[in-house]
Amino acid sequence: MKSAITIALAPGITYGPWVYWHHLEEGMQKAAALGFDAIELFTAGTAPDVAQVQALCSTYGLSVAAVGTGAGKVIQGLTLTHADAAVRQKAIGFIADMIDYGAAFGAPAIIGSMQGHVSASGRETTLQWLAEGLATLSAKAKAKQVPLIYEPLNRYETDLFNTVESAVSFIKAHQLENVLLLADLFHMNIEERSVAGTLEEHGEYIGHIHFADSNRRAMGMGHTDMEPIAAALRKIGYKGYLSAEVFPLPDTDAAAQQTIHAFRQWFGN
Repeated sequence: MKSAITIALAPGITYGPWVYWHHLEEGMQKAAALGFDAIELFTAGTAPDVAQVQALCSTYGLSVAAVGTGAGKVIQGLTLTHADAAVRQKAIGFIADMIDYGAAFGAPAIIGSMQGHVSASGRETTLQWLAEGLATLSAKAKAKQVPLIYEPLNRYETDLFNTVESAVSFIKAHQLENVLLLADLFHMNIEERSVAGTLEEHGEYIGHIHFADSNRRAMGMGHTDMEPIAAALRKIGYKGYLSAEVFPLPDTDAAAQQTIHAFRQWFGN
């Protein structure tokens, strides 16, 4: 398993569950100094320049674990389930560009908030729109030799899929190839009957993990019981990233230090 930490670079966004903010090289330098393996980028689009990020990765010995797409909703109001077909197409275009961007680093794009909500057209129609969007985007990702990552969110952030099991059922029902799930431990603490049990049962679908405690702070600052979760990840042979999408509390440096401490505590590297 590998460690990663988030860097938010989207202009105009000043608060959220990301550890490092606005300064790419500074964030990467600090992440490397602490011993992280990779960064996860939250950007407003295909910036910063790929060559710049690649050069910095080489300088600091880091990889790009994943790229987030949520700025498409936060800044532009785009979702895959918007009632307006033109908006849905723009959402697909935005995510497709992010797939290209991430693939330059061998990293997948994450669909979280851009999945949207059940529209006035009803759940069945909304889920058909979602399936169509994911099918198009997963094919795009497959051509770029990266998976597409879909994230079940808690009930306060979406009314589409809140649990890993429900998302797996959707993937199977629509035969969505090349779609894996993001298991966010914060969301799972709210929605899953057993976080560890869910990971064990659906391990083959887990493509990325957000390493966040029950209060969305760095692991160890809430009440998540990591022992069974760590055991479950070892049991399923998870080899991917555990990425800190957490609030920078009590401050950025403390959140980063606590995250790498917890990662080493449970995974030993």
